[in-house]
Amino acid sequence: MEVPADNRSDIRDFLVSRRAKLAPERVGLPAGGRRRVPGLRREEVAVLAGVSTEWYTRLEKGHIGGVSESVLEAVAQALRLDEDERTYLLDLARAARPARRRPRRRKDVALPPSVQWMVDSMTMAPALVRNGRLDIVASNALCRAVYAPMFASGTTADRGRANFARYLFLDPGSQGFFADWEDGAKATVAVLRAEAGREPHDQALRELVGELSTLSPDFRAMWAGHDVRIRHEGDKRLDHPEAGRLEMTFRHLDLPLPQRAVHDLIIYTAEPGTPTEERLKLLASWTAPTGRR
Repeated sequence: MEVPADNRSDIRDFLVSRRAKLAPERVGLPAGGRRRVPGLRREEVAVLAGVSTEWYTRLEKGHIGGVSESVLEAVAQALRLDEDERTYLLDLARAARPARRRPRRRKDVALPPSVQWMVDSMTMAPALVRNGRLDIVASNALCRAVYAPMFASGTTADRGRANFARYLFLDPGSQGFFADWEDGAKATVAVLRAEAGREPHDQALRELVGELSTLSPDFRAMWAGHDVRIRHEGDKRLDHPEAGRLEMTFRHLDLPLPQRAVHDLIIYTAEPGTPTEERLKLLASWTAPTGRR
């Protein structure tokens, strides 16, 4: 089975972008002399990886399907790839190997009811489950209150479910809602890029990337950077239209499901005694079954 052209271009652009970001002095090479391109030359990467320049040039053109994992590890080390970038490179190599049979179109996996029960039981912490395309497939009442602008967005209404990437890049209101919009947008693109390497045959993901690339210049520019991130967690600052500034910490837990599907359970918390904790309590009271706003 022939390697898809877009896979080869992803391999080429990723390796070129990582090579361009690596300063010679970082790997112990002299920085002197005029360089026509930023970062390392191909022959320098080849020397660091212990392969010939011709071989590395062929690899950078996308011919990666038959390359052993040990050689890819050497290239990853030469390019100083972090753990997420290394995983992405191995995913690209796996997708480039000839398949014995035609890959099946990936289908969404329904969440067991117990997952929704678990999320609903977290009444004082916003919680959600999202898939690799960043669709929110389950959420509790407090999460829907915290992310009310996203759930009410037109990017959700015509799709039936909220999606972080669509809201960030296609709804102008997202830039006023996310206090750190640019950082969040870059992380979102990096997560989608990693998912595209892990699930190269996800047609819905390809359609999402195509839609965002067509409609959002910001997404198009960030996607071209080939940055990858497998996990995104840390601090979140939101300017809620009714509750005000919310400053929370969020963490991920993997939810392995049948058919290799892996969803993320994301839980948001506020530091005790802070204004955000009080504001979350207020939002929780509004969403309580017996309470009225």
